Amino acid sequence: MGQRSCLEESAEILLEQFELILDHHMPIDEVGFVHPSQFAELHEDSSISWSPPAKYWQILDKACRTDGSGLNCPGNVAVFWYGNHKLAISMQVVPLLYNAALLAHIGARGRYKRSINTPKYTSSLHTATCEAQYIETDILKHSRAILILSPDLGSVWNSRKLVLSREHDLSLFIEELNLSTLILSYSPKSEQAWCHRRWLIKQIAEKFHDLYDIIDKDSELVKTIAENSKMNYRAWSHCCWLITHMTKGQMFDELNKSRKWAELHVADNSCYHYRRRLIHNLLENSLLKDNKERPSGYKCHSFNLLKEELNWNVHLIKLYMGREALWVHRRFLSYYFIKQVTNPIDLGFPCEVQKGMIHSVDCFLGEERELLLTCLTIPSHEFSDTVAQAQHAATYMLWMSKEIILPQECRFQEKLKEIGDLKTILINTWPGRTVIWESLLDQLPTEVQECQICGAESS
Repeated sequence: MGQRSCLEESAEILLEQFELILDHHMPIDEVGFVHPSQFAELHEDSSISWSPPAKYWQILDKACRTDGSGLNCPGNVAVFWYGNHKLAISMQVVPLLYNAALLAHIGARGRYKRSINTPKYTSSLHTATCEAQYIETDILKHSRAILILSPDLGSVWNSRKLVLSREHDLSLFIEELNLSTLILSYSPKSEQAWCHRRWLIKQIAEKFHDLYDIIDKDSELVKTIAENSKMNYRAWSHCCWLITHMTKGQMFDELNKSRKWAELHVADNSCYHYRRRLIHNLLENSLLKDNKERPSGYKCHSFNLLKEELNWNVHLIKLYMGREALWVHRRFLSYYFIKQVTNPIDLGFPCEVQKGMIHSVDCFLGEERELLLTCLTIPSHEFSDTVAQAQHAATYMLWMSKEIILPQECRFQEKLKEIGDLKTILINTWPGRTVIWESLLDQLPTEVQECQICGAESS
């Protein structure tokens, strides 16, 4: 019993100091959990440091004297370090700190729920009683300490939502976004942190109707996080969600700004998925007909937008061979390009434009034929990239046979047949998947199968 009380008391001292650092040394933009032996190097790099009070060492030393505590804390060893907006926490005290914060949070949450159920409690922090203010402050303070140590506790995030949902001060929501940014800097795939961030943006949209700057900053935040955390699906999903709150101008700007990032990360399919969502929203909502918001990098016309994206995609495919994300992106672009060309009336295009649109189908198919012929050629040295390029080209050709539906006068299947027999191409590029290809080819429409058979016989 004596040992337990000593540990609890020392943990409370740790929590108090930890929360004081967070309160008085903000903003902190980076948190790290380091081994105690590394603190000496940190002290050499900066004159800013913090040491626990003597009382802490006296109590903790008493607990360390007995076996089973799991602690080994000699005196005068730092457990926190702060400098240049960076915070270092000794890994040795994380369990003590976490348990103390969790117990404090549970107690504060219980008192808060009881308080809001009493008739005397009002819904605003600024008009509430002193007791209510104290409880709300405790919840926010203790939950922040827990989430910095363990970001994936959904119930703790919900405690913060419970308090913030009753607030109408924009600065509180901005501070909460900053806390989320801090946590995501070292836990970039924390689903709970991303969900909480979306909830905050919804609250700001409902209460303050000012999201322009926040969306711009969040888009940049995602790119910064994705740079350090490769293939971060959660981060790019957040970016996709932001599209629902973007203006037309922001969508165009994002399409331009994400282009350079995508060129440098051609294997990251999540980024290309984000571009697809942007293009899809612009096309499906007919936003491109409005000439008032015309970006510098794209003409305000769906045909030109898709054409430029297709040309850019071809450039990347030839430059970075064997990248599946680029071929997947091309499927989307091809599908919507054909859809726009063959359905111009649905989008409000004038009749005189339709003739040029239909003619452009032949040009598109000719370009696809040239691309496939180039990529299906495997040199004798058979580098892995060129083999992968041929494999992706073959599956793209199979996809076109199944998904691209055009009028007979376009002679689409005949032009595909000129490239070669689809079954032979698939088996040659993916020799280990013959059964799969035969099964998929059997699912092709009858007229496509007949065309392929004729092509095989003629060859």
